[in-house]
Amino acid sequence: MRLFRRRQSSGSDLPDPRTPWPDRPVPADAEAAAVKFWQAWFEMLPLLSAALGDREPQRFEHDLCLLVEALHPRLHFALERGRRAIYALVISGQEDPELRPYTDAWKAAAPPDDAIWEYHDSVPPVPDPTEVTVNLGEHRISLADVRVVAQVDDQVVDVAIYHPMLAELDDAARTTMTFLPLDATLGERLAAERLRRVETASAEPEGTISLLELRELVRGLDERPGESVGASD
Repeated sequence: MRLFRRRQSSGSDLPDPRTPWPDRPVPADAEAAAVKFWQAWFEMLPLLSAALGDREPQRFEHDLCLLVEALHPRLHFALERGRRAIYALVISGQEDPELRPYTDAWKAAAPPDDAIWEYHDSVPPVPDPTEVTVNLGEHRISLADVRVVAQVDDQVVDVAIYHPMLAELDDAARTTMTFLPLDATLGERLAAERLRRVETASAEPEGTISLLELRELVRGLDERPGESVGASD
């Protein structure tokens, strides 16, 4: 997944590092901002589609950053391979309740998904996380090797994540590889709703389950209250 954070400048647009980054205005009317977003999106779409067809998404990275920033300066976005369509546009507030009105308005004003584009207001789960390999620096990390110990308590889940390569990563990469498998498995919204405590296990605990088994457990919480799987060390 390629996720762009706010505004990305390039070339002559690079700011002077001594100059504080200016605060960007927050639209007062989320619905009006969403309408403006989609108007600009459709104006940009032919050239964006051509850039994607040429495998050069960076040609429109800056323009897309400005477009999302106008919706709300704290939103994130990603262009991804779609699950049903060819491409997917994801705009995420990372489950920040202050940003939900903007992502809700954006999604409500979105056009229907079609064969080319689909639209998501939070990071969706991948069809099969065990088929995903993450590149972090010199490391290639297969999510198929992630093991999880999970404990359910009153419809939320505490989890500990283990992967045999976690010990080789620095702190930032280890944090990424703790949360990325969960978002890939559950999707950003379900993970935020159902996961409570998330830890990294330095050694593989007993009673672990796979990411797909975790997905089944979390999605079935309403039918199986109070269930626990494994125990964290």
